Amino acid sequence: MYRAYTRRLQHRLDPTQAPRHVGVMIDGNRRWARAFGGATAEGHRAGADRLLQFLGWCDDAGVEIVTVYLLSTDNLNRDAAELEPLIAIIEDLAVSIGATGRWRVNPIGSLDLLPAATARRLKEVEAATFGTQGTTVNLAVGYGGRRELTDAVRALLHEHATRGTSIEELAEVLDVEHIAEHLYTKGQPDPDLVIRTSGEQRMSGFLLWQSAHSEFYFCEALWPDFRRIDFLRAMRSYAARERRYGS
Repeated sequence: MYRAYTRRLQHRLDPTQAPRHVGVMIDGNRRWARAFGGATAEGHRAGADRLLQFLGWCDDAGVEIVTVYLLSTDNLNRDAAELEPLIAIIEDLAVSIGATGRWRVNPIGSLDLLPAATARRLKEVEAATFGTQGTTVNLAVGYGGRRELTDAVRALLHEHATRGTSIEELAEVLDVEHIAEHLYTKGQPDPDLVIRTSGEQRMSGFLLWQSAHSEFYFCEALWPDFRRIDFLRAMRSYAARERRYGS
């Protein structure tokens, strides 16, 4: 029954209405692990496995860009006993995504806040997958929306300082595009759809600028339990909405 329903729902989706860019907040790994009496790291590993499946579903749906919230700047303050295994899992995940040969890996966030070996590994995967023609996968690691905006403004000021532009002159011409050109996701379209699992309904600093006009889909399932049918329901919900910008 589940397979038949999945196929029917998939066939009813119009590929021309698929979102071009999907953001996903993979929430619920720790709670999933606790429910089974396992260690937190087991939940994160299960979540990493689910993400690889999720990327395949996005491929099938024609999604061009996926941005995944893996580790926030706030998460970097967690106890080392949890943080170190999580960072190792993220490294392995990045390598696994790159090894498929299907997706381009693009780490976004403050990589300078990560252990040097982790930042180096992420950059190596980014370089190795640079020419890949498939879906671009933005891995948000050491990411915070407020920090991204701060970094964008800082980069903008440095850029104009090198040109000899005064603060007064910059203030006269500054507009939203100047900020957008210095975000971690510069050159990419903003997310059309943002999915968050585990029943939580908040943004937690994810893509604060880019999600201004995004559609949101909140799912009760914990991330390791997120199924293809849940993804297709999110796609159906998105396709049924009339997108309104600014109201």
